[in-house]
Amino acid sequence: MTATLTFQASAAIITLNRPEVLNALNREMVERIGNLIDEVQQSKANVLIIVGGGEKAFCAGADVKEILGGDLDTQQAFARRGQQTFAKLDTLSIPSIAVVHGVAFGGGLELALACTFRVATTRARFALPEIKLGLIPGYGGTQRLPRLVGASRALEIMSTGRTVNADEAERIGLVNMIEDGDDPVALGTAFAALLGNPPPASLQMVRQAVAKALDLSLHEGFEAEAALFASSTQTVDAAEGVKAFLEKRKPVFVGD
Repeated sequence: MTATLTFQASAAIITLNRPEVLNALNREMVERIGNLIDEVQQSKANVLIIVGGGEKAFCAGADVKEILGGDLDTQQAFARRGQQTFAKLDTLSIPSIAVVHGVAFGGGLELALACTFRVATTRARFALPEIKLGLIPGYGGTQRLPRLVGASRALEIMSTGRTVNADEAERIGLVNMIEDGDDPVALGTAFAALLGNPPPASLQMVRQAVAKALDLSLHEGFEAEAALFASSTQTVDAAEGVKAFLEKRKPVFVGD
């Protein structure tokens, strides 16, 4: 299998499983990742963790051999397939965490960028090196990276194709946290624990509100925020949260 899905307690874990080629993405693997995300959506997991198999890479990018020889329509379809697969993480009802141990280059970084959060080990390395092949990123990198690190920094990283180490990645906001260790699954579950156990509906709404902040004018964003806030007040968990606060006790959220 090019990627596998396992469950550990309440976490779903997708492992990229082509370590012999540093987990490079081929067409079969991209399709497999999309199918596994669909399975996670139907599961009872409350977080998705994505890791790379082996010791050297999260994912070294697209399988370059598959890029050669296609006409314009074929290449556009190639890019759209990857974009659509990774975009499933945007609409996934639970947060996703990419744990990068080793390299996350090209499409591998684009997959990590599509996740809600990114955790790096000290051995993590990041790059969008497509320009060195006369190409540009095609799985969402030109759109997602500027939203994280700003347009100027993103343009510099993509124009040079240079490698960003873990320390710089944290400093510029590319990753949320650097963790010591060589067990990506354990690091992912530890980061998930730091998130606590927020009400699922509220967490999904805050993710929607932040996404809208990137796409709408400030006024339109305020309107979207007000609508989502109003919706959040109508949930069972909101009633429980307010009641627990007033009663000075820990809330018991039920996911409704």
